[in-house]
Amino acid sequence: MKRIICGFLLLASLYSCKDKPEEVIIEEKDATENIDEVVAELYGFSLKDYEVVDDTLKSGDNLGKIFGENHLDATQVYNIVTRVKDSINVRGMRIGQPYSLVKYKDNPDKLAAFIYHPNISGYQVIDLRDSITAYTITYPVTIKRRTIASKIDGSLSNSLHNEGVDQSLATRMSQIFAWSIDFFKLQPEDRFAVTIEEKYINDTVYVGISKIDAAYFNYRGKDLYSFPYQRPGAKGIDYYDEEGRPMKSMFLKAPLKFFRITSRYTKKRFHPVQKRWKAHNGTDYAAPSGTPIMSTASGVVERAGYTAGNGNYVKVRHNGTYSTQYLHMSKILVKVGQYVDQGQTIGLVGSTGLATGPHVCYRFWKNGVQVDPLSQILPTSSPMDKKDIPAFKEHVVPLKQELDKVILTKFSQE
Repeated sequence: MKRIICGFLLLASLYSCKDKPEEVIIEEKDATENIDEVVAELYGFSLKDYEVVDDTLKSGDNLGKIFGENHLDATQVYNIVTRVKDSINVRGMRIGQPYSLVKYKDNPDKLAAFIYHPNISGYQVIDLRDSITAYTITYPVTIKRRTIASKIDGSLSNSLHNEGVDQSLATRMSQIFAWSIDFFKLQPEDRFAVTIEEKYINDTVYVGISKIDAAYFNYRGKDLYSFPYQRPGAKGIDYYDEEGRPMKSMFLKAPLKFFRITSRYTKKRFHPVQKRWKAHNGTDYAAPSGTPIMSTASGVVERAGYTAGNGNYVKVRHNGTYSTQYLHMSKILVKVGQYVDQGQTIGLVGSTGLATGPHVCYRFWKNGVQVDPLSQILPTSSPMDKKDIPAFKEHVVPLKQELDKVILTKFSQE
């Protein structure tokens, strides 16, 4: 009986061992064995070894003071400044600008580098490690292009603001169309479009508008296009319409930016000082004393001085046909023989001479005869040479198509 029981137990044991799965032993490995260590950097310095302390330049701060507070003696400071002065303008550091100190983690009293941020475009480094070196890092700049189209909402500036555009563009556009549009009389039905390129630092920080590629206005029902273009041999860029005609007139509409006309050109006016009827051969523009007076066209200062009637005055000869004169200045800012550009300030509004209040009397000569400037059909700037027209049109055709596409899409939905 014992033999039978023992046999049965042996068989059961063998059967049980046969069905039991084999134990698998897995060798554990270090989970970080094949992963490279990631070390953060700032300004090119490993934050594993260095600590960066940020600060701002305050009144009285300079490089010598900052270095002295970080355990560098006067001799060391002198040697550093001498070594880096050709690479970095150490005297040009301004109050309110940020800077950073890079220090050794294992020796916080020792300065490894000085980082200065002169502007948002980048930073300057004075590296004090193995040898003294200085260099400038400029952040990458991205140019983004877009076309905006809108109707006038109150003003051009406000309309651009509504479209999320830098409002400084309003000034630039008003200068482009200054000879075609009265921007003080824009109406809600007027509309515009403009193609611009905007500059970003590190693809995120907005810097501003880098340039205008094309501009359009529908002003009082008339389509006006303007394209910047540099003619061969020209010193700078001028603006032209789609046919290559200059946008710029030879003369500004007035010698002041902001004004009101108090007396026009007439052959018979009762003089407010002399109390008698006489011709008034100029146009009076009233403005506060000290308001800048602009030359309405480029030319050479022919006269500048004082007379009892004119007060302080300037006369500018523009060419063999046209001259202009500006009277009653509080101050003259140019000299006889000096060349002046259109829009250049030549004096300040005053009330010198026979004047009852601050204004500028603007006089206009054509072929030696005084005429009413407001009644003249004045010439434009120098026209584009005919031989340059084909290249100009080839340049502007895709720009106009780009504008027109946006204009059609924008205003067809309204």
